Amino acid sequence: MRMNVISVKKAVKTYRNENSAASIRAVDNVSFDVEEASCFGFLGPNGAGKSTMMKMIYCRIERDLLLNSDISIFGLDPAKTPLKIKYLSGVVPQEDNLDEELSVVQNLQIYSKFFGLTKKDASGRIDELLDFMELTEKKKSPIRNLSGGMRRRLVIARALIHNPRLLILDEPTTGLDPQVRHTIWQKLRDLKEKGITILLSTHYMDEAFQICDNIIIMDKGKKILEGTPKNLLKDNMEKYVLELIKVKRNELHQFIGDTGKVRVDDLREPPNLFSDNFDTLRIIADKLEDGEYYLRRSNLEDLFMKLTGRSLNELQ
Repeated sequence: MRMNVISVKKAVKTYRNENSAASIRAVDNVSFDVEEASCFGFLGPNGAGKSTMMKMIYCRIERDLLLNSDISIFGLDPAKTPLKIKYLSGVVPQEDNLDEELSVVQNLQIYSKFFGLTKKDASGRIDELLDFMELTEKKKSPIRNLSGGMRRRLVIARALIHNPRLLILDEPTTGLDPQVRHTIWQKLRDLKEKGITILLSTHYMDEAFQICDNIIIMDKGKKILEGTPKNLLKDNMEKYVLELIKVKRNELHQFIGDTGKVRVDDLREPPNLFSDNFDTLRIIADKLEDGEYYLRRSNLEDLFMKLTGRSLNELQ
């Protein structure tokens, strides 16, 4: 059984509202544990508290120091030993904050000095990371000549320069094309196999489903659900969904009839229909014309919509 390397208990982060006397809780009594060599994901729209929670873990901001509230990273308290935690962590921020005036290798060389690597050790590590991230041929290229996917892979390589035990990624594939996203997913799987623990925030449900061992779904600073992606869907959602493209809600009766147990999504227009029985939805779909429906497996986006009444991407 793998040990927990991160333990968060009733974490709270409050910000003062500049426009009123009231305060805003960006993170509200959130608790979870993260096992070593696993990928733990934070899923939710912008403003859900994902980034704030992660920043408390890697000591970018301080949590509210409340009774019975605690954060432990490899047995260390971010409020007491932030420097030690930073040396154990690699961070990939949302923005690609690379030095545009330098080459690929120069960006990595400068970053290696922050962690006290010798020139010899840094050279070997840089070559290793460029090979791993498939950037060797771009070693001497200026940053401005890199594609978005290459820049993102370089930021991940930079975060790994000091062999961290924890890799923290804040929406690492936002804005990238599907091929690049899949490449980065595979690199993260490879890192996990090497024993690195990964924290990942994302609003892409397919990303969370593909690479996360466990996830938290957050909204408005609170934890709504936690578990493995597959179990969350199995325990909280029907297996299949029929997306209706043209049928209005008041027309549903002529298609559903007594076909069987179907849940009508009351949050969308046209509505979606949900059922654990594929054939039940197939019978309804057969009454529709091509282009009037889409029959598929349910996903984490559907679950979030069911729980909150909002799409994951609604506030992006």
